[in-house]
Amino acid sequence: MSIHDQYDAVFKALASSVRRQILDDLKDQPLTTGALCAHFPELDRCTVMQHLKVLEEAGLVIAERRGRERWNHLNAMPIQDIHDRWIGPHAASASARLARFKQTIEAQ
Repeated sequence: MSIHDQYDAVFKALASSVRRQILDDLKDQPLTTGALCAHFPELDRCTVMQHLKVLEEAGLVIAERRGRERWNHLNAMPIQDIHDRWIGPHAASASARLARFKQTIEAQ
C-alpha cells in the first residue's frame, strides 16, 4: 500500500462521526468490542464491527484477542502522520501570513 493509499484510508476512517467517537472512546484506555457496542445503543453489533474494521484497515485501531474478548487499542500514529504532513505545515504557513499581514497593517 502506498503512502497515499494509507492517507486515503485514514481520511476515509475519520470521515465518519461514529468512527471518530470510537477513537475518542479509545483515547484513554483500550476497550472490548462489547464495551464499544454499549456506547452506541442505536447501532447493532455488526455495524459497530464494520466501523472497527475500517479503523483497523486504516491502522487507527489495533485489535488484541484475549480469550473470547477482543480488546481494541487506539493507534494514534496515523493521525500524527496526517498532522505532520498537512496540518502542521499549513498552520505554520497561515500563521506566518497573518503575522506579515498584521505587520503591514500596523506599519500603515
